[in-house]
Amino acid sequence: MLNSTLRFMVDKPLAIVGIIVSAVILGKISRRVVKLLVRRLGRRRASHGPGILRRHTPPSLLDTGEMVSTRAVQRIEALAVALAGAATFVVWLVAIIAIVRVLGVKIEPLLTGAGLIGVALGFGAQSLIRDFLAGVFILVEDQFGVGDWVDLGEVTGSVEAVTLRATRIRSVDGTVWHVPNGQIQRAGNMSQHWSRALLDIQIALDSDIERARDAIKRVADEIWHQDRAIIEEPEVWGVQSLGPAGITIRLVAKTKPLEQWRITRVMRERIKAELDREGIDVPAPPPWNPAEPAQAGAR
Repeated sequence: MLNSTLRFMVDKPLAIVGIIVSAVILGKISRRVVKLLVRRLGRRRASHGPGILRRHTPPSLLDTGEMVSTRAVQRIEALAVALAGAATFVVWLVAIIAIVRVLGVKIEPLLTGAGLIGVALGFGAQSLIRDFLAGVFILVEDQFGVGDWVDLGEVTGSVEAVTLRATRIRSVDGTVWHVPNGQIQRAGNMSQHWSRALLDIQIALDSDIERARDAIKRVADEIWHQDRAIIEEPEVWGVQSLGPAGITIRLVAKTKPLEQWRITRVMRERIKAELDREGIDVPAPPPWNPAEPAQAGAR
């Protein structure tokens, strides 16, 4: 009897201490290994890309600018922290189960009770869990990142931060919006890989369309040769519409991310000057209606 009591008082505390020490060591190792692997994979993907697929992809479809950006670094760090936390949770869960078994407590009723508590907590924290899962998919799929200009439905602006729980957006008027990831039903990214400057230029109904097309193309090509933000030769798609106000000719130019608005402004100014030199009239715009909202997302 004495031997069994001494064994209980010595062996089991030592076993529990050993389990706790092992959990601490394994937890630190697992966190470090997971973070190291995620960061290494992220750097390799950013610097080398997807191998054969990247080599056969047109340059205009690849990332422009620096490969390792703030956006990529934040995405990698967020994933590393999340996966490291999950690994630590698993280690300590196994350690707690081992300690309970060492104490001789039956684990089955505890697991049943923990399962019921987990279900109750799950129902109470559904929105939080949904936000975290949506954040994981946003980061893994690279739907958008820091610096992108996005349309999230009710909010349009520049992405300042993406976490597992929420996305921070700054709109064009300077307002900062915090959008829970689980509430994002759709995401339109206006600056991923490349952007497009799109201009609809109106000329008078009696204007020479060919002369106008040549003038527009000439100005667009000059800007293309002068400004490295345009990554492909601009294209005049032709007559977009006919109406009582005039003829609309569409011009498009593929640009680096977030450069489309600046290029559009430059092209408008220089095309107007060129049309004036060619004697091609631009119809006057209709009277401004204050009830009409401004175009969303313009910068």
